[in-house]
Amino acid sequence: MRDSLQLFIATLTGVGAITVPGVAQPAAGMPLPTPQQLAWQEDEMAMFLHFGVNTFTDREWGEGTEDPAVFDPTELDARQWARVAREAGFKLLILTAKHHDGFCLWPSAYTEHSVKHSPWRGGKGDVVREVADACRAEGLKFGFYLSPWDRHEPTYGDSPAYNEHFRSQLRELLTGYGDVTEVWFDGACGEGPNGKRQEYDWESYYALIRELQPNALIAICGPDIRWVGNEDGVARETEWSVQERNGAPVWYPAECDVSIRPGWFWHAEQDAQVKSLDHLLDIYFKSVGRNSVLLLNVPPNRQGLLAEPDVERLRELREALDEAFAHDLARGAEAGSADTADDSLPDYAVDGDPATYWAASGGTTESVLEIDLREPREFNVLSVQEYIAQGQRVDGYTLQAWDGQAWTEVVRGTTIGHKKLDRFPMAMAQRVRLGLAHHDAPPLIRAFELYHAPRLAP
Repeated sequence: MRDSLQLFIATLTGVGAITVPGVAQPAAGMPLPTPQQLAWQEDEMAMFLHFGVNTFTDREWGEGTEDPAVFDPTELDARQWARVAREAGFKLLILTAKHHDGFCLWPSAYTEHSVKHSPWRGGKGDVVREVADACRAEGLKFGFYLSPWDRHEPTYGDSPAYNEHFRSQLRELLTGYGDVTEVWFDGACGEGPNGKRQEYDWESYYALIRELQPNALIAICGPDIRWVGNEDGVARETEWSVQERNGAPVWYPAECDVSIRPGWFWHAEQDAQVKSLDHLLDIYFKSVGRNSVLLLNVPPNRQGLLAEPDVERLRELREALDEAFAHDLARGAEAGSADTADDSLPDYAVDGDPATYWAASGGTTESVLEIDLREPREFNVLSVQEYIAQGQRVDGYTLQAWDGQAWTEVVRGTTIGHKKLDRFPMAMAQRVRLGLAHHDAPPLIRAFELYHAPRLAP
């Protein structure tokens, strides 16, 4: 293996030594994820639940004048929501506790515009409570969306008064429902009734969350998770988790939100417009497969259930992903790298253990890892992961295959991060190699995987 790698040195030089897991140190000043950000990235997929009076008025944005009596999901079953999510591979549910219309899905003490004035559960119900309990029962994490824009609240537009109102409602959600993993804010801002634009006191919101739920991540209009920049569920081909924020580089990973339907709330006429399996697979590769987390919206219907077309499509998605990633062709393969003191160490990249990694030595800007699959194998999907607990380091990569006479390029890309997935026309080889370009610090490769997945053809 060492001799064969010398063939590559003429074009990709400076391959360094390999270290055991835990030895590599982060480069000076390199931003690193918090334990909470790291766990969030590991989860990879979260489910958004847009639900409220809009579900019953057939609208996307309510006006705040809706009669609470319209809210009556007679068969509401939050356990069904959580069970479907768990079975489909989602790890976190985020509920729209309050949308722009101001209608609260919990019996807030700070407004009459809530479930306590609806016929559902005789006015004694609490959707937030039922979802939080269902998450715990199904082993999922719980989060909520609380719209800063409130078209019902009279104090909206009187910035000090409304900010106090908003903090009061935020406190209710942070103290009454157990652990909260993610608090989701958007920046929607409309005119208040007095013509003044509301100025949100974001820093006070953040301080309250840090006080009451110190492990909660604050997303989108927040310091922990950023919006990817579209609602198509698609990250950039080059997606760095390190971003500039307030004049300094910080760990600020991307979340890709998208709805399984054309709208965010359930509409009967959209039962036939659920995204196709191929579309969802493409979204998966362009979100999870581009160093981001997928937040897929699946809106409950007027009965209070996830609609059957959505549920069936999620089952298909799970089956397709399980089938595609069932057998890693590189698992346990012979791995090596030039100038390696111990030939066993590159095996950490193909051992299937998320706690281990192969580390190239410092002082170089390019590194190579070669894999011998022991026999010619067909493959059309590459999965590479960095050990991002020590930062994101790879600037570019290329996968090459030995065709018996020369190395040929199969695919190339830029950033990797938590996970990079590539689909390409079916290739066949026994020997492949991963070339890595890096500048700030040597790469730590946690996983190098190859799959034969014909149905995932690009």
